[in-house]
Amino acid sequence: MATLQEIEEALTNVIDPELGLDFVELGLIYGIQQDSGNVCVTFTLTTPACPIGPQITEQIEEFVLPLEGINSVKSEMTFDPPWSPEKMSEDAKFALGF
Repeated sequence: MATLQEIEEALTNVIDPELGLDFVELGLIYGIQQDSGNVCVTFTLTTPACPIGPQITEQIEEFVLPLEGINSVKSEMTFDPPWSPEKMSEDAKFALGF
C-alpha cells in the first residue's frame, strides 16, 4: 500500500501551468487522507477564479491512482483557508521571487 509520503511525491507531478511549479511546492495541497486504498486529496487554487480546477482533479487521479494499493482517488477543492504565498515552500518562494 502506498504511504502518504509516496502519495505526496506523486502529487509533485501536478503542475500549475501558469507558474510552472508543482502543487506541493506551491502549498496548494491542503490534505491527503487514505483509508484502505481510498485516497482523498484536498487542494486549493491560487484564486477562486482560476479555471484549471477540472484539469487539476484529473491530474491528481492520473498520478495517484497507479500507486500500489490505491483503489480510488477523490479530490476536493476548497478555498478555506484562502491560499497565500506564505504557504509555498522556501524553494518555490525563491523561484518566484518572494
